[in-house]
Order: sequence, then structure tokens, then C-alpha cells
Amino acid sequence: MVTGEHLRLATYNVEWFDALFDNAGDLLADDLPSARFDISRMQQIEALAMVFTALQADGVMIIEAPDTSRRRRTVIALETFARTFDLRTRKAVTGFRNNTQQEIAFLYDPDKLKVHHDPLGDAAPRFDKEFNIDLDMDGTGERVTFSKPPLELAMTTAGGRKLRLIGAHLKSKAPHGARNRDEVMRLSITNRRKQLAQAIWLRARIAEHLDRRESLIVMGDLNDGPGLDEYEDLFGRSSVEIILGDGLEDVRHRLYDPHAAEALTQKIGAHPSTARFFILPDNRYLSALLDYIMVSPDLRALAPKWRIWHPFDDPDCWEDEALRDALLTASDHFPVTIDIEL
Repeated sequence: MVTGEHLRLATYNVEWFDALFDNAGDLLADDLPSARFDISRMQQIEALAMVFTALQADGVMIIEAPDTSRRRRTVIALETFARTFDLRTRKAVTGFRNNTQQEIAFLYDPDKLKVHHDPLGDAAPRFDKEFNIDLDMDGTGERVTFSKPPLELAMTTAGGRKLRLIGAHLKSKAPHGARNRDEVMRLSITNRRKQLAQAIWLRARIAEHLDRRESLIVMGDLNDGPGLDEYEDLFGRSSVEIILGDGLEDVRHRLYDPHAAEALTQKIGAHPSTARFFILPDNRYLSALLDYIMVSPDLRALAPKWRIWHPFDDPDCWEDEALRDALLTASDHFPVTIDIEL
């Protein structure tokens, strides 16, 4: 096995990537509106091309990737995008399709990585199946499903190092359809319960890999974080804490993300953020830590370096005016990268 191998991976939630392609997977590079407010499709496409080029990643876990359906194919769209802009990450892989028009996909450099979809279903069911759990401790199990099944990948680097990757996009807690305060509370609690159940299911899979002493990276948008909403106290912990294994006595069963760790240890004060949303009623922007790259203990021991490509928080992104504008135009989330010397 080759030593001294450098690996850079990224996770990036691209808001409505699907709206930039036609059914044949070709780019809609025109001046018509994109699905992003006041941004044309050409503007978003060009911004994304600049961001993906700047990342210089060996692999990117794309959250909200283009749709796979009866008429559309995620892989065709992403590989068309990569070919159009001569990206090194030019090969795409997906897992179980979903019905949300927001797939999870991995775009990677085939010269650096060998990757294939490799779902498990041993200690916990496969992510396209159902998971039974008694969340409210009433003696009756509840059936939980993933609206966006996590993407499980087996990856081998050019140097022969084997890693497991899981890309995840957990269900949002937004109380869509609520008509009054009581309905907002009821739907928020219901969605929080579903999200925690998904986190427990994902944690069960993580435990399988850690029990086998496999190198594991869990990355994506968890739509959650410590202290993110008022319903966290009702359930005791966030889904991020569950997935990390926070509080587990055996450190070999914990994952690590420095931004999550900072937020967990500092309840009051400034936190890192990976997303920026405009709140219309308040006429202001809300920043949140939603995107994570969590690693197993053996990878943490290699002293990897994490970076949030936030145009206002990262000095290099701020000083590069073209990249700063591209990051703000491309999506309401910003990429997170990790560099590891294997």
C-alpha cells in the first residue's frame, strides 16, 4: 500500500440542482429563472462550476443532486455538468432513488478513487426498507422510513486504502401545512420524532462499521444541530449527537466533527455555520450549522483538516471576490471539505 497519500473530500448541498437540467441531462444554460430567488439558470450554473473547480476535491457528496425518475437520470446530469466544465470529479454514483427530486450522489475523480454503491442490511435494515422503533416507550413499535435513503459507498483510493462513506440528508423538521400554533407544535414534534428515529437507524449502521474497525466517514446535511430548536429539550438530544455517538463510554464507537464538537461545548456564543437562509417576515438572514463531515477514530488520529467554505467566515473565500460571489449565487449552503494524509 502506498503511504503519504492525500485525500480531499467535500459535502455540498446544492439548492435545486435538478432545475438546471432538462430530461436528457443537458444543462439549461439560459437567462430564465432558476429555482433560486432572483438568480438565472446560467448564473447558478456558472457559479457552481467555479465552486466545484475551486474545491479541487477528489470526491464530492452532493446533497440535493439532480433527480432520478422515469424520465431523468442523476448520473447523466452530473457527468454532463462535470464534462462541460472539465472537472476532475467526472464520475458519478448514486444509491437508492427517492421521490423528492433531491437525490444523494457522489461525484469523484476515477483516477484517484474506485467507488461503488454497497448497502448493508445486517444489524439494521437496509436504508430503503423500514425500521421499527418504539420512540415513545408505549410498547408499540413505529415504522420509520427514509424519504432520502442514505448513500452507502465502498471506496478504495489509488494507494489501496479502503474507506466506507455514508452520505445522508435527514428529514427537515419544518412544520409544512400547519395552519395555527397548535398544528405547528404538533407537526414539529412529529417531524422531530421521525428525524431522531432516522438518526438512531443511521447510528446502528455506524456501529456496525466501527465494530469492524473500518475507516468511516459520514457526511451530508443533517438539518439539525445542538440547540437548533426549542423541541430539542423535549427529546433530550439532537440527531447530530445521536449520530456522533456523543456520550458513549467507548470512544472507539464515537465519530468526530470539530464544528459539531464546538457547538456542543459552547451553548452560548458564535458557532460555525454552513448555511444561510433569508427569513422574509423578519427581513434578515439566518445562519445555521447543518452540514457535517464526521470521521471514525482511526481517521481522526491522522489529524485531518476541516474547512467550511463560507464566503464571510473564511478569509480566503472572502478575499477572492469572484469565488465569494459564486458561493452566494450557487446555493444557500456552503461546501465543507476535509483533507486527510493517509
